[in-house]
Amino acid sequence: MKIVTALKAKLCQLINELSEDKLLDAEKFLTALGTGENLLEKLYLYEKILDSLPDATLAIDKNGQVIVWNQAMEEMTGVKKEEILGKGDYVYAEPFFGKRKPICVDLVLGNNNNGGLNGYEKLERKGKVVIGEGVAPNAYGGKGACYWTLAAPIEDAAGNLLGAVQCVRDVTERKIMERELKYCSTRDVLTGLYNRAFFEEEVKRMEKGREYPISVLICDLDNLKAVNDMFGHDKGDLLLKRAADILKGGVRQGDVVARIGGDEFGILLPSTSREAAEEIAQRIFKRVEEYNKLAPDLPLSLSIGVSTATKPGTSLWETLREADDAMYRNKLANGNDARVALVKALKTALMERDFHNTDRMKKVALKFGGALKLPREEVDKLVLLVEMHDIGKLGVPESVLNKPEPLSPEERRIIERHPEIGYRIALTSGELSAIAPLILQHHERWDGKGYPQGLKGEEIAYLSRIMAIIDAYDAMLSKRPYRKPLTRKEVLKEFLNGSGSQFDPDLINVFVNLHLSEEDIFEKKELKGEVS
Repeated sequence: MKIVTALKAKLCQLINELSEDKLLDAEKFLTALGTGENLLEKLYLYEKILDSLPDATLAIDKNGQVIVWNQAMEEMTGVKKEEILGKGDYVYAEPFFGKRKPICVDLVLGNNNNGGLNGYEKLERKGKVVIGEGVAPNAYGGKGACYWTLAAPIEDAAGNLLGAVQCVRDVTERKIMERELKYCSTRDVLTGLYNRAFFEEEVKRMEKGREYPISVLICDLDNLKAVNDMFGHDKGDLLLKRAADILKGGVRQGDVVARIGGDEFGILLPSTSREAAEEIAQRIFKRVEEYNKLAPDLPLSLSIGVSTATKPGTSLWETLREADDAMYRNKLANGNDARVALVKALKTALMERDFHNTDRMKKVALKFGGALKLPREEVDKLVLLVEMHDIGKLGVPESVLNKPEPLSPEERRIIERHPEIGYRIALTSGELSAIAPLILQHHERWDGKGYPQGLKGEEIAYLSRIMAIIDAYDAMLSKRPYRKPLTRKEVLKEFLNGSGSQFDPDLINVFVNLHLSEEDIFEKKELKGEVS
């Protein structure tokens, strides 16, 4: 009934204090609402209806004084109805905009003496109704809100204007969703750069504009397929993100950088000469060098082509084609260098992480190869295999490799991928390609229960069978988080138990005899105290 009291006071003020013209307005207002008990009943019902509305709602009379302020309006503004009912002078705008100013209800009444209505992104009149959209920075105690609003006149049965009502709807979540949808429609999800569709629209727009000369850079991320094959798409995706960061950091504000293919990026440089575009390309190459110094384990390489449309009327699509051709020439010139740099970096990383005592294993390989009377070139290949057989472990997370507890089935599957990863790495390098099949097979077993191919017996390459024994020997004599190094007697027992199942029995015979006859296959100090 608070609104009833306020309205009764307002009517008394109009009747007793104002001029005859205003008295006539009050009588019209009374006539429109009803009189006596009927009036009180209607006002009480209207108050309940207004408070149940989900939209914040206010109403003012012809003099701009507040006569309705519902519960939703209280929640949006933090202003109670008893604090504002009966007040005017645009006080109702303050909780929204931080100052007094005309809003849509004032436009309906024609009260816009302070100039244009600011704070509205959209504003239109449809007949007697005014509809607007905008941002209210002071709503919800300063948190702000995006809103949609509608204001309409309050008229009596004869069409006489008595006041105006305005509802305000919080559309913040909708606006956020719209912005996100718009962002997604123009952006590449992985890198955050513009996507191909947006890029092509910008080409069309710039082609019709006055920002000539327009230069174009087409950039290709070298070795992405190799990285995906070696380490999986997670590492490839990471490389794409890093390339995107490098490109964004190498251009100016207002330039358009987009991912236009799987490993390809396009850059539009408005008002940019060929010389300036070449400087930007060199700046990008410099950023690539700086990145590779900080991330040598997985180096990044870009091939870049540049072309320029010098004057209006020049086809930007033709300029794009020229830049694409230039990029491929750059890739052909630098492609082998990029592959060599990648493999070199991987080999360096392997040496730094050293999953084994490589020097110790090479000594064993040389003695074992001699005992087997392997040709010199086969011994050299075996030594190279010893050095590089676990290169695929660079594609396995260190958290899995160094886990002290037993591995889960999923972690075991991740570990067992490393021969395949190593095989793909070796194939990309001329110097390692000869041992790629040997890397793939070094975890196969004589009984066919190994991985990844499940080969058995002599289906397994001879050097891979030898490598399996050397690898197992090193593992037995290495300390593990879950056990101490095995003793000489325990090592012999493990090999004899594995003969004909895990290992080639003929090779085991040679290796065991070699082990028994030469106490120091490894240096004696490494076995000191272990022989029982």
